[in-house]
Amino acid sequence: MTALDWRPLSGVDLTRLQEARLQVHYAAQWLARAAQAFIAPKPDDSHMNFSWEDAYGGFATHKLQGARIGVKLLPLSLATLEGKNSEPGRVLVLDGQKDADVRNWFGETAHSLGLDARSLDKPLPYKIPPHRIASGSPYNTSGLDDSLRELSAWFSNADKSIARIADAMRQNKFDVSMTRCWPHHFDIAALIVVQAGKGTLESGRTIGVGFSPGDISYNEPYVYVQPSPAPPPGKLPPMPEPGRWHVKGFTAAVLPAQRIMAAQARQTFVEKFLVEAVGVSLKALA
Repeated sequence: MTALDWRPLSGVDLTRLQEARLQVHYAAQWLARAAQAFIAPKPDDSHMNFSWEDAYGGFATHKLQGARIGVKLLPLSLATLEGKNSEPGRVLVLDGQKDADVRNWFGETAHSLGLDARSLDKPLPYKIPPHRIASGSPYNTSGLDDSLRELSAWFSNADKSIARIADAMRQNKFDVSMTRCWPHHFDIAALIVVQAGKGTLESGRTIGVGFSPGDISYNEPYVYVQPSPAPPPGKLPPMPEPGRWHVKGFTAAVLPAQRIMAAQARQTFVEKFLVEAVGVSLKALA
C-alpha cells in the first residue's frame, strides 16, 4: 500500500503563486551561478542542477569546497549548507535585497570558502521569464508567505511521488536518475532510461517523470510524463483519464493543479496518473 505522506495543499490564488514562483526562480539562479562558477562542468550541464531538501524546505547544489549553497522558500533566503547534516551557515534573507546585494553576499561567501567570486559574473547560458528583479528591483515577499508555503508543499509532494515511481521502475530493472531540479525551467524530474543511446543520452529513448510549478504553457503547477524522442501527435497512444497529452511546444502527458486540487485523494490520484502515463509512454516508445 502506498504511504500517504503528502503535505496539505490549500489552493492559494494563482496570481500570488506565480509571483512567489518567479521570485524563487530568480533566487535559484544564484545556485546555478555558483555551480557554473565552482563545480567541474559536465557535458549535460548536470553539475548545475540541484536537489530538493525536504528538511531544509528548499533546494541545494552539489558540493563545492565542502559546502553546498541552498535556497529556502520560507522565508525566501540563501544559505551555505555546511557539515555532515548540511546545517545553514551564512544566511541571507532576500526580502528587500536587490540582486546587486546578493552578489555582494556571494562575493563574501565565496571568499570565505576560498573561491574566486569573479567567476560568479559569467552569464548563464539560458534566459528565464522576465521579472522586475532583473531590472534592479528588490525581492519583495510581503504577503507571499502562504504562496511560498504552498509552493514548498508542491515541490515536497512532487519530489516524494516522483521518487516512488522512480524506485518502482528501478525494481523493474530500468536505469533511473535521481530526482533533480533544473534551473532553466525550474522543474524537478527523474529520467527513466528505456534504451541507452550510443555516446549521448539524447540518442537513446527516455521518459522524464517530473513536476513544474508553472510556466509559459500552464500558469499553475502540473505533473508530467515526457517520452523522448516524442512520437508525432497522430501516433501517440490514447492517454487514460485524468491525463491528457500536451503537444504544443513539448510532448508530455500532463496533469494540472486544478484537476489535482479537485480530487478527493490527491496523492493517490497523482501517483495513479504517473504510473499509467509511464506505461503509455513505454508503448509510445516501443
